[in-house]
Amino acid sequence: MKKNTSRLGSSVNMLCVTAFASVSLSIALPGIAHADDMNAAASQTGMAVAHPFGLQAAGASGLPQGVVARVNGVDIPATQLESAVRTTVSSSGQPDTPQLRQAIKGQLIARELFRQNAEKAHYDAKPEVQQAMNAAKVNAETQLYLKDSIRPEPVTDAQVKARYDQIVASLGREEYKPRVIAVPDEATATTVLAKLKSGTSFDSLARQYSVAPGRAAGGELPWVSFKSPLTEGNTQGLPLAVAQAITRLPAGGVTPAAIATGEAGNAMRVIVKVDAKRPTQVPSFDQAKDTIRQQLQALALEKAAAQFTGELMKHATIQQ
Repeated sequence: MKKNTSRLGSSVNMLCVTAFASVSLSIALPGIAHADDMNAAASQTGMAVAHPFGLQAAGASGLPQGVVARVNGVDIPATQLESAVRTTVSSSGQPDTPQLRQAIKGQLIARELFRQNAEKAHYDAKPEVQQAMNAAKVNAETQLYLKDSIRPEPVTDAQVKARYDQIVASLGREEYKPRVIAVPDEATATTVLAKLKSGTSFDSLARQYSVAPGRAAGGELPWVSFKSPLTEGNTQGLPLAVAQAITRLPAGGVTPAAIATGEAGNAMRVIVKVDAKRPTQVPSFDQAKDTIRQQLQALALEKAAAQFTGELMKHATIQQ
């Protein structure tokens, strides 16, 4: 479904994202090595991975339930270890293994030692630390306040179905998988076209020269489909001339010249390639409804956040 609905509000206002972001005040742990790397390092240093820092396992040390380590009398709770393990597994893709858990516990112990010694040296009074603490406080209270205050309108089943029907009605008989290279001037466009003719790949040139959002993906865009005849406002957010070029190119074809788009001060030159074309594949409503609902909810959240911000600013005294 992504290919036929990706144009629906895919870029959500950052304020909305912030409003519902989970709050985390924990300090990021250093990178966790892969379990094989940890074992190799352990064999070289003579330190057993199962017992970093020469400490005994929690169960053998008489620690209370729910505590995985105690550092100079300060407990490290099991909940902190579980949170760090979940974060590491999610971000790195490593499996949750005893070796990984022991390595993370070792890093939690090291962090607590760092903290204790930093406080003994009165680093907590340094301006940089105070500034970071204030910034964390502001961030946490702001996120919680916005989460509790912004109330988007609920998305109804009827709205989801109406949006699905609107999308289906906007599709043409064929859909296209395009790439674009957007550059700010004619001279750069001429350089790109010359390199294309000499055999340089389109995606590598997109990564090197394009200023469009899809640059990192080699200029790749989602599948697009256009209702005929093509008109302004019926081009899935693309400039009309670019959409027209996409429909005219064969699979594998590239525009022989750059297409001028935009107005003075925001003019661009766009080179288009069509990787593939096929009959439009329309997903069923049941396949599409969850994605459409999420997109409509994101739009509702963006709207509610904008209204909430506007109300606050209307009643505030702001000098600039």
